[in-house]
Amino acid sequence: MVLETIAKIIKVQLPAYLKKLPLPESIGGFARLTVSEWLRLLPLLGILALLGYLTIRPFLPKKKKQRDSLINLKIQKENPKVVNEIDIEDLRSTNVCYCRCWRSKTFPVCDKSHIKHNELTGDNVGPLILKKKIL
Repeated sequence: MVLETIAKIIKVQLPAYLKKLPLPESIGGFARLTVSEWLRLLPLLGILALLGYLTIRPFLPKKKKQRDSLINLKIQKENPKVVNEIDIEDLRSTNVCYCRCWRSKTFPVCDKSHIKHNELTGDNVGPLILKKKIL
């Protein structure tokens, strides 16, 4: 059933569609086409452009993978790792570490991804640690 439908489209409807298209005899004829004739040509031109792109796509240069770059550009650059600890009285757990390198798989909670990031880039970013203030 599906193959019969596809065969009908290719054998009957596609040739009928192509015969109705306003294809000029020369390149200069495209300049004389009306707006409605151009609109009738758009689906065919779109498909041809897509097929052309898909044909040359394997030969196009590949995008370079984005390199890790520094996150901390100017804060406490003299320290090997920037870690800030803040005491908070109302904290339920004793310590909570928040990610500041944006690499954590458990973001916003730190999973120590900054260690690998710092090794790769020479950065010194570390987590924000919230500690429960003991009264």
